[in-house]
Amino acid sequence: MRQMAGRIEFTVFQRSHRLPRETGRSRKSLDTRAFRHSYAIDGRIKDCVLIDFACGTGGFITSWLGQLQKQVKNTDAQRQLDDSIYGIEKKTFPYLLCVTNMLLHDIEVPNIYHMNSLKHNLLDYTDDDRFDVILMNPPYGGHEDKSIQNFFPDDLASSETADLFMSVIMYRLKKNGRAAVVVPDGFLFGLDNAKVAIKTKLLTEFNLHTVIRLPGSVFSPYTSISTNLLFFDNTKPAGDVWFYRVDMPSDRKHFSKTKPMELKHFDDAIAWWSDRKEIMLDDGPKAKCYTAEYLLKDQGCNIDLCGYPHEEEEVLDPLDTIRNYQEKRATLNAEIDHVLAQLEALLPGGEQNG
Repeated sequence: MRQMAGRIEFTVFQRSHRLPRETGRSRKSLDTRAFRHSYAIDGRIKDCVLIDFACGTGGFITSWLGQLQKQVKNTDAQRQLDDSIYGIEKKTFPYLLCVTNMLLHDIEVPNIYHMNSLKHNLLDYTDDDRFDVILMNPPYGGHEDKSIQNFFPDDLASSETADLFMSVIMYRLKKNGRAAVVVPDGFLFGLDNAKVAIKTKLLTEFNLHTVIRLPGSVFSPYTSISTNLLFFDNTKPAGDVWFYRVDMPSDRKHFSKTKPMELKHFDDAIAWWSDRKEIMLDDGPKAKCYTAEYLLKDQGCNIDLCGYPHEEEEVLDPLDTIRNYQEKRATLNAEIDHVLAQLEALLPGGEQNG
């Protein structure tokens, strides 16, 4: 490994991945084994290099390791495994915990970097900077320093951290690569300019094939914000996009730190994944397929579909409440602006009358 022009460069299996010099979150309740096992985020040591651009303490990375370590039969395979896992974490304490976590999982020289994944110009990335697999639970609900937006194209320059990471993921996913990402509900229904641009890029340049809706308490008690799993690859533009809702088990009203979501709660979803069918219930669709064209044109990039009807209202943490209202306000403002633009076009001197 060698430093060049302020960047770290290293070679893996005749391939070079470069990480910018500089980079949070420690939020675990969802069983990360379910994140991998349920949706075939599988791989072979020889074939793929994985990265988590905001790896926290390394929960998702260790889940991937659990899969690949079954293939380690000799020291060469172990060395290949060591060189196929990368992580970046901005915050010091989670970074140190992640390195420790890797050492405990027999990774002798962890490729975990203490830097900010967002502090690099997106347009400067080349094929050498891209990865085969991206597995992430990016920070959400927070906001980066205003200067971070300067590293992003104007149309993707969001103030929301999760949006920024989605852009990084798309720019750094290798051709034919795969990604599995946790995003908040706000990403699905948000209609501010940046979110619309990001989702348009996702649907027109990447194959978003599955959206899994998760119950609101999956990450309780760390956050009450509802989340979703996005599965996409860099093979072609999206065609059919499947939505599936994971319902709360009948034996509980919500998940918690002592009773977290477990792999068994994905059993129905795993069975459905291999044999996809639309599932209609009395309160609406539990699983349904939509075309990318429908999501783009008819829905206007609002992909909040197959959601949870008749949910009991829960009292959120004050910060989560504020974030939810901020998301809803931004969406309403975007809708109002759209309607006003249509009305202005109808006035004398407007575009349609010019």
